Amino acid sequence: MSIVPEVTTNDHAFERFLGEERTPLINFLRSHGASQDDAQDVTQESLYKLTRYRAVPLQALKPLLYRIALNQLCDIRRRESGLRRSLQAAGLGAIDAPIDVPLPEQWVENREELARVNAAIERLPERCRQVYLLNRIDGMSYSQISAHQSISVKAVEKHISRALTLLRQFLAAQAQTMLNEQEP
Repeated sequence: MSIVPEVTTNDHAFERFLGEERTPLINFLRSHGASQDDAQDVTQESLYKLTRYRAVPLQALKPLLYRIALNQLCDIRRRESGLRRSLQAAGLGAIDAPIDVPLPEQWVENREELARVNAAIERLPERCRQVYLLNRIDGMSYSQISAHQSISVKAVEKHISRALTLLRQFLAAQAQTMLNEQEP
């Protein structure tokens, strides 16, 4: 009589799932700014933590696994941020630990800045916005835009110049508004 528990088909499917998700999870974490070592560590820990959810249906395991991994990555970033602040407070700010990923606060600030720039671009006059986006987003040269829009190169230059002037004005006004809102 054997004391080893019988392995069910569900156990085999679970083990297969763990094996299949290792590399995609590492790649996912790397795409979210984790170093190779951190991605491997977080993946290993996440797969281990997922074993507690063996009874969960297979289709629900993948989102759960990725949520566990993202939470662990955020924890690592918080610890690194705390370490950086501690070093700076101790006067060791020049010994900056090599942290090559933006912190969550930086991600939020970057997204907010991008939203402000997008809003400013949307405020541009239609033709001016089209010419600006063809140049800055699509990478078209002034002569290519001229042919594409059936306007002269000089008109393209004027639209780009006007777009840049208006964008500076819009963004400066937004910045001033934000400063005014922060004042007591």
